[in-house]
Amino acid sequence: MDTRVAHLIAIVISIAVLAIAAAGCSTSAPARFYTLDSTSASDGAPATRDRIVVGPVSVPASVDQPQFVVQVASNRVELDEFNRWAAPLNDAIARAVAGDLSTLLGTPDVATAQLANFNPKYRVTIDVLRFESIRGEAAVVEAVWAVHRTSDGKTHSGRTLAREAVQSEGFDALAAAHSQALAKVSADIAAAIRTDDAENS
Repeated sequence: MDTRVAHLIAIVISIAVLAIAAAGCSTSAPARFYTLDSTSASDGAPATRDRIVVGPVSVPASVDQPQFVVQVASNRVELDEFNRWAAPLNDAIARAVAGDLSTLLGTPDVATAQLANFNPKYRVTIDVLRFESIRGEAAVVEAVWAVHRTSDGKTHSGRTLAREAVQSEGFDALAAAHSQALAKVSADIAAAIRTDDAENS
């Protein structure tokens, strides 16, 4: 066979292989994006009508990623490229807690950032110590939080550890379990706010 013909055949085969590989990449599974939701229900207690700002919220650097960080062993995690958070975790946590507090305290005046003409009675800060995702098992959230009264700086603080079992192996179940764990954090914060209100009524 003429060497030029053989060379052309080799080039055509290489191009075909590259085209097949590119087609395979283009049909790979798309990434899925998840949110954290407010899941608290009203307990029927009287509304406080307090104005509250939630934030800042800090999260461990190990989970401060767009991807789900999945715990696979006691000292090992994996990042799942195809299952991601729709927003940075600190923002998503602040919004979920704000929604929970609005429901638990019966007030629409809960924000995640300082707004014009919005003078909050309380500022809630949250330091998330653990945010663990264990597929098919549980979501774990551990947080140290503080409720600061803006008028004089008086603070109520606490620590909440919540472990919520997941209902299935999927990432939808993990996201839902994290939302439920955050609702427990929110319930403890709401109780601290009600205590402060009662002490100063």
